[in-house]
Amino acid sequence: MAAALDDLDRNILALLQTDATLPLDEIARRLGASKTPVWNRIRKMRDAGVIRGEVAILDPDKLGLESCFFVLIRTSQHDAEWLARFLEAVRARPEVMEAHRLAGDIDYILKVRVANARAYDAFYRALIKEVSIFNVTSTLSMEEIKNTTALPLETVSGMG
Repeated sequence: MAAALDDLDRNILALLQTDATLPLDEIARRLGASKTPVWNRIRKMRDAGVIRGEVAILDPDKLGLESCFFVLIRTSQHDAEWLARFLEAVRARPEVMEAHRLAGDIDYILKVRVANARAYDAFYRALIKEVSIFNVTSTLSMEEIKNTTALPLETVSGMG
């Protein structure tokens, strides 16, 4: 169930999505509010799980992780045991940045970040050693056009 947010909540979240290191004084100043109500709202949104955490966003290229692969997976097995092994394998692999179960012809898509094709091949070999997969199609991203962690808050309803 979605949390009920008003304009001040959305504005606080918008600032935090841009820079979570902003001091409370600066957030309150930018929003024309006093510190205590802003702090109370931030605390309330943390307690409600709206704010799940605060992290540093690293540059993969500067860390030598220049290759981003999207891995499309089809399975012929849909039993609980296979699913448990698959989820464990995917969650244990640090190269997997995102994993989604899909509707349609493809069962899962993974976003995998590695140094190069050789590193991707090592990832692929390790994955298929851990779990049986019917079909894997991998595509290399040639250019990242947009990458954001910011959610579209202007579309969030005030209703909860």
